[in-house]
Amino acid sequence: MTVPSQPLVTIVTPVYNGEKYLAKCIESVLAQTYQHWEYVIVDNCSTDRSLGIIKSYAEKDMRIKLHNNKAFVSAIENHHIAFRQISPESKYCKVVHADDWLFPECIEKMVAIAERFPSVGIVGAYRLDGVKVNLDGLPYPSEIVSGRQICRDTLLGGPYIFGSPSSLLVCSDIVRKRQSFYDENNFSVHADTAACYEILQAVDFGFVHQVLTFTRRHEKTQTNYAREINSYIWAHLMILRKYGPIYLSPEEYGKCFKSEIKNYYRFLATAVFHKKDINFWEYHRDKMKKLELSISKIKLMQALFSEIMDIMLDQKRAISVVMRRLPALKPRWPLFLR
Repeated sequence: MTVPSQPLVTIVTPVYNGEKYLAKCIESVLAQTYQHWEYVIVDNCSTDRSLGIIKSYAEKDMRIKLHNNKAFVSAIENHHIAFRQISPESKYCKVVHADDWLFPECIEKMVAIAERFPSVGIVGAYRLDGVKVNLDGLPYPSEIVSGRQICRDTLLGGPYIFGSPSSLLVCSDIVRKRQSFYDENNFSVHADTAACYEILQAVDFGFVHQVLTFTRRHEKTQTNYAREINSYIWAHLMILRKYGPIYLSPEEYGKCFKSEIKNYYRFLATAVFHKKDINFWEYHRDKMKKLELSISKIKLMQALFSEIMDIMLDQKRAISVVMRRLPALKPRWPLFLR
């Protein structure tokens, strides 16, 4: 498509103190093969050089627009501010976080899928996540899957292909219709995943079998904090609690919820051995309250007992393996003793 015939895509980058990687992020947008875009960067009262970097690029390219927050807000609210800057003419919205970047064909390939299949509301693709490629699992060369089906499959343990906001292209009308695109109160840092389950009740999911986005992993990212405290296991429970009854049969939902609760207690049991601090336990106690549940001492003790038994069995298996291999090593022992 020529530029005049291309649908307008709004790219948004909410940023706070992102000077280290921000220029590379912006350069990846400028390098897109797709040209009909506007780029809104929302600075959340950064105290580093982020604002200056944004201004330097905005002065060179009129498609880049700076929005400077007057007061510091949460990360999710900063996303909402960015979404409110979308032009009325915009047909698609593409988030790219300040420490992530896009491969040159990202927008072109994603828009092509959305244009080819009008029922598609969200488009994803393979992602380079640090040094690993993920968000795979959909059979090649399928380019479209029912939104309800992919949500159902994911809840039942199938492939997870939603990734992060940087991984997806969303129809701008869907963004405009949602007063708060992300539910910060209930899902915190995993509100982007919950939004996918919410939106895909009514639209299909498009997919490009190509690596189109890059997600950076470093110590300061919210993702690393989420991994350290393992908010994923709680978020999955919360999502299952809210969306399981929508996408699964009562029998499937009951079985999945029981299994996830069991996994949660096994995780908490391993946390006992790793001597997690009080902040860890307060976090999970508060999250269980949001599920209208409490941490059961009996279930935790049962999980601890199972964990201890697994450790003992693993040691027994390890000794058994060594004993089985000893005879084969005997002829070589003199070599080791020289």
